[in-house]
Amino acid sequence: MPFDLWVSFTIAAAVLAVAPGPDNLFVLLQSAMYGSRAGIFVTLGLCVGVFIQTLLAAFGVAAVVAASPTLLMIIQFAGAAYLLYLAWGAWNAPVGGESGESSKKYPRLTSFQLWRRGILMNITNPKVLIFFLAFFPQFIIKGSTESQVMVQMLIMGMTFLVCTLVVFSAIAWCAGTLADRLRSPKVQTILNKVSAVIFTVLAISTLLWKAN
Repeated sequence: MPFDLWVSFTIAAAVLAVAPGPDNLFVLLQSAMYGSRAGIFVTLGLCVGVFIQTLLAAFGVAAVVAASPTLLMIIQFAGAAYLLYLAWGAWNAPVGGESGESSKKYPRLTSFQLWRRGILMNITNPKVLIFFLAFFPQFIIKGSTESQVMVQMLIMGMTFLVCTLVVFSAIAWCAGTLADRLRSPKVQTILNKVSAVIFTVLAISTLLWKAN
């Protein structure tokens, strides 16, 4: 893959990572609710999801799934159901008192649980799969053989993963730090409800989305 083409792809990937979307919004909400560390583990999970999506796209599996309305619908409903589950959890999240009960503010989630949330959020989003199939080919060198296309898609996938890791980690740190400074029982309650509403909107959006 020519260096100048790779640079162009990297810039595009960085811009897309910064642009508001379900994944970075998810990182922001989780960081605001559970802290910067939680957001980092969610980001690592999302990056694993990006890696899985890259492998699926590079080896042609994504194209097979995209061509099957039934499989896409299953992924779509699974993603919406997971978002509704998160909405329910956010709406019912307990609020701690003002006496430094930080450990009781929100249910304690392990690093593995947060990491798993990131993976599930990514792989159950059919938009990511279709996006990879639509975006990556624009940077494929014309006349490439099948094996060359596979290598180029792997390079782009790993580049996209790194951009996601850097941008989303920054979002996690900023959101978590700000939330820690502003946190109070009243703010916690508002944040819980707003997060629940946003997750519900994302779930509805996922259900209504249709691949072109």
